[in-house]
Amino acid sequence: MKIGVFGSECKEDKLHVIKGLFEKLRGLDTEIYMQSSFYDFLKETFNYSPQKSGIIKDDMSDLDVALSVGGDGTFLRTALHIDKQNIPVLGINTGRLGFLADIGSDQIDETLEELLRGDYKIEERTLLRLYTEEHAFSGFNYALNEIAILKRDTSSMITIHTFLNDDYLTSYRADGLVVATPTGSTAYSMSVNGPILLPQNRNFILSPVAPHSLNVRPIVIPDDYTITLKVESRTNSFLVSLDGRSEDLPEGIVLKIDKADFKALLIKRFNQTFYQTLREKLMWGADLRS
Repeated sequence: MKIGVFGSECKEDKLHVIKGLFEKLRGLDTEIYMQSSFYDFLKETFNYSPQKSGIIKDDMSDLDVALSVGGDGTFLRTALHIDKQNIPVLGINTGRLGFLADIGSDQIDETLEELLRGDYKIEERTLLRLYTEEHAFSGFNYALNEIAILKRDTSSMITIHTFLNDDYLTSYRADGLVVATPTGSTAYSMSVNGPILLPQNRNFILSPVAPHSLNVRPIVIPDDYTITLKVESRTNSFLVSLDGRSEDLPEGIVLKIDKADFKALLIKRFNQTFYQTLREKLMWGADLRS
């Protein structure tokens, strides 16, 4: 099996987990291909050079799976690197919360053994696409978690005129608006009181950020809708953020958001469910008094 390993900078206390991961991969007789920046970081920072078969290039079509080593941010960057190449991703969590990177350090060995046996399931996750006629957003215009429209560093709110399939919905006067996928419902959207959706839901969420009117609430819409946004700002500009990748856009740019024509592929263990992840990560049912 050809495995691509992606990662990000980490603290020294996580090094033993990373070393254990590579030792297990070598013991399973896999071909290991590494993201160049991750390999360079381990070598230069910790003087650790994992044995590898090669460095990952732009064309990754020969990889069987990708491992994302880090937190959810690393997972999102891994999905960005993979682009549309239909490579399933397994998230190894060396970060904190970890809804996407949900394999803990104590689960690595058995999870990799299951992976080599083909004993796993693949979940398809919907992505968002951002479109502007002017191609104003210069980066990768897809997002797995959310697309956020935000005010710049100013106390003034922005006004976001919002249309669903060209029908006017409302004008949000707020610090911003988060358009989230079901996968992103446990990310930025949840932090602004958006609802949690199951990954299989065919919906998007519109969650305002600090709205001026208290009666403005998040709304769930079908994922085959096209969302059109027109932004007014006293600074004549605003921020657009796709999974944390932000760019400053001028007022007057019309944003169109719809469902991407491809899916992200996530590797999950058979004994692991989204409900279990919710209970563990959000500590549902935990008695904090004990």
